[in-house]
Parts: sequence; structure tokens; C-alpha cells
Amino acid sequence: MVFPVSVKFDSAGKRAFILMSTDHLKIGFVRRGFSPSGGAEAYLKRLAQGVVEAGHEARLFTTARWPDAQWTAGKITRLSGESPLRFADELERLRAHSESDVLMSLERVWSCDVYRAGDGVHRAWLDRRAKFRSRWRRVAHVLNPRHLAMLRLEQSLFGNRFASRVIANSHMVATEVTRIYGYPPNRIDVVQNGVPVESFHSTAEQSRLARANLNLAADETVVLFLGSGWERKGLRFAIQAIESCRIGNIRLLVAGRGNPAHFKSGAVQFLGATADPGALYAAADIFLLPTIYDPFSNASLEALAAGIPVITTRSNGFAEIMREGVDGSIIETPDDVVAICRALRFWSAAAHREETRPLRLALASRYDISINVERTLEILLQAASAASTSSKIRNT
Repeated sequence: MVFPVSVKFDSAGKRAFILMSTDHLKIGFVRRGFSPSGGAEAYLKRLAQGVVEAGHEARLFTTARWPDAQWTAGKITRLSGESPLRFADELERLRAHSESDVLMSLERVWSCDVYRAGDGVHRAWLDRRAKFRSRWRRVAHVLNPRHLAMLRLEQSLFGNRFASRVIANSHMVATEVTRIYGYPPNRIDVVQNGVPVESFHSTAEQSRLARANLNLAADETVVLFLGSGWERKGLRFAIQAIESCRIGNIRLLVAGRGNPAHFKSGAVQFLGATADPGALYAAADIFLLPTIYDPFSNASLEALAAGIPVITTRSNGFAEIMREGVDGSIIETPDDVVAICRALRFWSAAAHREETRPLRLALASRYDISINVERTLEILLQAASAASTSSKIRNT
């Protein structure tokens, strides 16, 4: 079955695809694990719901770890392989019988029609992390079986080009895929993350209640760090900055999955994983994420949608859409504690935060999840058309 699209060019000469088909499409989505607070899982559920609302069929290929109640978009096919390689092996055996018009993976596997590199490039992450680790820890991680498995799968998708098409959520990731693995740039689409923007809006009263529930004083400057994988997201640098900055009444809230015992500090209030991040954004004045590597931080985009200035690093793909001094501050390296302190002082001025808040809300509206779903569905339709054409050629 061919799904026709027409192609037009905008004023910059860039291609834009207009959908010309209403055919029913069977889309297989792949995600091995599940975390209740995981950004990839939340994104995939939103994307699948959008696919279903557009009249197509969604099926999830996963393991027993994904709860039935957390997938309402269609059928679930469960694979028994829990490790990355075993899961990829089982999916590869199943592909020919998956009954999917197009297979989109959010997981590193051996092959797929569309691979969404939402987790970035593992090789790039290891290279960046090595700069902040001792020599013996660098050697230990190079030999770690999990990392070796990830690199083998990445080589298959990118180096061997067994991903027919790649969706990168930032230009940073798109560049890494081509620079490290030589993957053709004309087969990469950059589609930035999206979130349900309006769900993160809050009123002054909601903000007051959220702060009261957390026992925060009205005159406190509340800095929020939210995310899982605290080492990668630079929590130690955030704590060092809070401890060394001489800023009046400032409080750091830390939410997400991690071990507080590794980050002891009297300046931090650990909240654990949360099912309602909106309440935390409503309580916060500033969002801080001095990350070592983040393809495009969903939490940063959620904070922007809540109107909060974001302090993050150049190693966060989200920084590509930021305007310095308007949407937040961009730190060149995560360990630049002096620069983080400078940004915290700048954004501690409530008057400036309020003055620039409407500009942040306006920018966030351009990254609603509906826009992401629409663009991703275009790519899936194109991939389905290409797969159908290739199959016909092979069978003639």
C-alpha cells in the first residue's frame, strides 16, 4: 500500500510534506522498559494517543514491565528479552510477523523503519561524561557490558544504516549521529519535543497553594531540579552552586529518581519521584538543570510552559530554542559553578522574571505536543510509503 504525499517548498526552500491520504495505518511502537516518571514513556503515550485520534492503529512492543493500565492506545505485544540485546534479538525475529505498516522504535534495536533518538547518542554521552570522571572509572565504563551492548545497537542503526530514517529531537543530536557514525543527514528529521503546554499553566493562587503544601515561605526563591539520572543531569553542580552562592533566602528542591545519600546537603529538599510535576513548577521560581548531556530535556520544556526561566547547559538540546536573558541562561559547561551562581543571582530578581514571563509562555506555545504528533505522523506516513514501495520492488 502506498501512502501518497505531495511536496511543496517554503520561502527558505525547505521541503514541506502535505498528507494526501486517509488510509488506515498500522504503526508499531517499540519501548523496552517503563518508568512512571519517565519522559520517553510520557511522550510515547501522548504520541500514540494522537495517532489513534488521527484514525490510525497503534501497537506497543515492550516487556512485562509496562503495565496494561499505562497503554490505552491499542494492543500490547510483550517480548521476554529484558536485556537490550535480547530484546533487540526477539524484536528482529518478530518483525516479519508484526503486521505493522511501519515500525517506530524509541529503543536501540537492530533495525526499524523509523528510530527516534530521544535518548541521544550513547557514544556522545560516554565521551561527555568521561570529562568529569576519574581515569579508572572511565576504563570501567568502557568495558561495561551494558554500554558495549548500546554501542553495538547504535552501530547497527546508524553505522550500518539499518534505521531507514532517524528522528532527532535536537540539531545537537542530528549532528552527533552524522559526525560519529556517518549516517546520511538527508535521512534525519529534527522534530523537537512537545508537551501538553496548557496543562502546565498555573494561576497565582495555584502557585501560592503549591508553595504552602511544600512549606515554602513567600519570600523564598525556590529553585527546582527535576529529572532522573541525577549524575547525568548535573545535580552535584547544582548543589555546589546553591551552597556557594550568597543569595538571600534560596531553596533547592530536587525531584525525580535518584539516591539522596549520594548528594547530601543541608541546602536541598529531596522530594522523590512525583506524579504531578505541574505542582512543582507552580511552586518554583527558577528551573535549574546543569546537565552533562541531555538530547532535549522535557522537564526544561515543561518549566518553560509554566513560565519559569530555565538555567541549563549548552549540552542540553533544549538550549537551541532559548533566548539568553529571556527564557533563561545557558551555561557553557556543567561544572562552571561561578556561571551558575551568576545566573541564579540574575533570575532571583522577581521583577525581571515577571516581565519576561509572557515571552516564555509565547515560546512554549510553539512546542505543544499536538505539533510534535502532527509532524511525527507525517514522517511515519512517508516511511510507510517508502517501505511499501521497497517491498513491491523486491517482489517484482
